[in-house]
Amino acid sequence: MVFCKSEPSAWSALSFPVWKGQNQACGSTLSPRYRQDLGSNPKFAVPAWLWRGLKFWLSASDSCLSNVRGEGNFLERCDDWGVDTMKQIQIYDGEPAKIKCPLFETFLKYNYSTAHSAGLTLIWYRIGQDRDLEEPINFRLPDNRISKEKDTLWFWPALLNDTGNYTCMLRNTTYCSKVAFPLEVVPKDQGSCVSHSIKPVEQMFYLEYANEKITCPDIDGFYPASVTPTVKWYQSCRLVDGFNERHPQGSKLVIGVVRSAYEGNYTCIVTFKDHGRTYNLTRTVKMKVVGSPNKALPPQFTSPNEKVVYELEAGDDLVLPCEVFFTFLKDSRTEVWWTIDGKNTDDIVDAKVTQSEIPRRFEDKTIIRTLTVAKATPEDLKRNYTCYARNAKGEGHSQAIVHMKVAAPKYTVELACGLGATILLVVVLIVIYHVYWLEMVLFYRAHFGTDETILDGKEYDVYVSYARNAEEEEFVLLTLRGVLENEFGYKLCIFDRDSLPGGIVTDETLSFIQKSQRLLVVLSPNYVMQGTQALLELKAGLENMASKGNIKVILVQYKVIKKSKVKELKQAKAALTIIKWKGEKSKFPKGRFWKELQLELPVKKIIRSSSPDGQEPSYVSLRNV
Repeated sequence: MVFCKSEPSAWSALSFPVWKGQNQACGSTLSPRYRQDLGSNPKFAVPAWLWRGLKFWLSASDSCLSNVRGEGNFLERCDDWGVDTMKQIQIYDGEPAKIKCPLFETFLKYNYSTAHSAGLTLIWYRIGQDRDLEEPINFRLPDNRISKEKDTLWFWPALLNDTGNYTCMLRNTTYCSKVAFPLEVVPKDQGSCVSHSIKPVEQMFYLEYANEKITCPDIDGFYPASVTPTVKWYQSCRLVDGFNERHPQGSKLVIGVVRSAYEGNYTCIVTFKDHGRTYNLTRTVKMKVVGSPNKALPPQFTSPNEKVVYELEAGDDLVLPCEVFFTFLKDSRTEVWWTIDGKNTDDIVDAKVTQSEIPRRFEDKTIIRTLTVAKATPEDLKRNYTCYARNAKGEGHSQAIVHMKVAAPKYTVELACGLGATILLVVVLIVIYHVYWLEMVLFYRAHFGTDETILDGKEYDVYVSYARNAEEEEFVLLTLRGVLENEFGYKLCIFDRDSLPGGIVTDETLSFIQKSQRLLVVLSPNYVMQGTQALLELKAGLENMASKGNIKVILVQYKVIKKSKVKELKQAKAALTIIKWKGEKSKFPKGRFWKELQLELPVKKIIRSSSPDGQEPSYVSLRNV
């Protein structure tokens, strides 16, 4: 402590401690807040004669100031803990409130009584809203609305303009320590019993526990023990009255059986009188339902497990998640860690570990701790990877099964060649089938087909219907008959050749058609003339094919028919395949015309006998037909 000595005078014997201001040293430039304390605070009241002497001393010469600056002043140092934002206090407008100086709760090792006994004084200051200067708190307001008691500041009641930063300073002439904290006075939301900006106090209750109690918090000390206040309980601002398993009992709300449906915010409003005034205290408790300790379990591993195998090739990133489920246990530590060959991953440089947490119902949770080994070597894939987990109920572990994948042989060239050859083969087969499909079908019929002419009950294989004029008759008798009977072995029924004289044409025609497996119709312009036998044959064949299905009609277009008014012929041409005769191109017995015609005819096995000289019989030449 430094004493400022003035020039010799009547006050030369007076020695007085000096506090240094921001840029000042002696009493003549003392900080305004200390001057106000000396003049207005009863604890600093001095006699009038001493106050006059003090004023004279404050006007001391500049030599005093220089001496003080030269020697230095210990009290210019004050342990300032800044603004304790963790201590932010919110109180309701119009309600009583009390706040304690946080110095004794957090920053100092002794309590207020010890400090007071040591001669330290607690001083309160505030910086109001929209203000920069710190000023002492006025404890002389009407009705003593703001007062202090030991280390507690009281508001009877708090008002909106009380919002600001409050500082409590503990000091004497040799020691100084202070801390500030924010105070916010909040109005209630319109139409609500609370303000949603004030965070409620959280209380945990075990699921399915009976006769639990929610206690209205922070109401002690506001009214004497002789006063019985009125307490009303609300859930989400709905009065608790007749609620299932929830019954108010003064400052406590009894929960018959704790259920998850009862979670939520419960508000107690305490009403009491003091000095003729009625006050309300509003407190909100958030009820949180947590898992019962009776059902708590040791750590439960989801992965890794024996059903999951991690197969990787050398050089791949090895990623191993360890997923563990923890039931709620109050004040229990939950730990998850990996070991590699029995060593903690903290001691292994190449291993990277990350952790995430997923909250579950009733404060249960799942912890996922992921181990990553970048570009794993073959040696890495042979190591032992084990995940451990622990809580207050016990400890467990689970090993990850890691195997090195054997790389499949890479036959790139072989696969490409094989695929190309397969595609080429498919294309060739498609082309061959498209060009030679007739030959392939006939080959199959000849070697594997069943002979349809055996035991079919038919006398003829084919009945030939044609127009009776010279050109069509020559085509039928020479060309068709020559190839079908001589080369293919079919038995043809030609009416003009096989009918007996004197018979009824209609009856014999129908009889011949019924005795034949196929009706071969040779179409030409003369065929469609009305009233001809050819049309009778066509109609009979189509009717038989449609009704009984024991005959099949084959259309051979000998000459083009431009237009036809015959209804039956139009229907036949629309429903049946037409085999076209192309003159000279179609005369060769192995040509496409005969193959298409043979495909429509019944399957017939042909047994060819060799000639006496060992040569195959030649086909009938149609060149001169």
